[in-house]
Amino acid sequence: MQILQTVIVKQILTEAMKQSMLSSYQDKKAQLEKEYEQLRFELKKAERLHKSGRKQTARFYEREMEQRREKIKNIEFQQSQLELLPLGSELKAKELQALVEVNVGDHWEEAEKTIVVKDGIIIEIR
Repeated sequence: MQILQTVIVKQILTEAMKQSMLSSYQDKKAQLEKEYEQLRFELKKAERLHKSGRKQTARFYEREMEQRREKIKNIEFQQSQLELLPLGSELKAKELQALVEVNVGDHWEEAEKTIVVKDGIIIEIR
């Protein structure tokens, strides 16, 4: 009998992967900072143009700006955690669905699978 089962894909942290992740975090952070500055500009522009309804407009922009600030804080936290991780650590990358053959008498615990990847190459299937 075949069943669908979740397979966990883990990546081994290497120097190249760490640098790639840090670069990705920096790019995301820069994008969010640009969005934040754009929202601030739009808020000032809207305040000058619309004397009525300023409270609603201001609330909208402030809420959007706060969301960007929170995302920036989250990225900074992720960066700091990544800096602390030693090379060789296993990071959960994603979960996939796989078709698995099971038979009467198989051990259920052994049916669980994990794929370990290092620098884009599968090095182990557990």
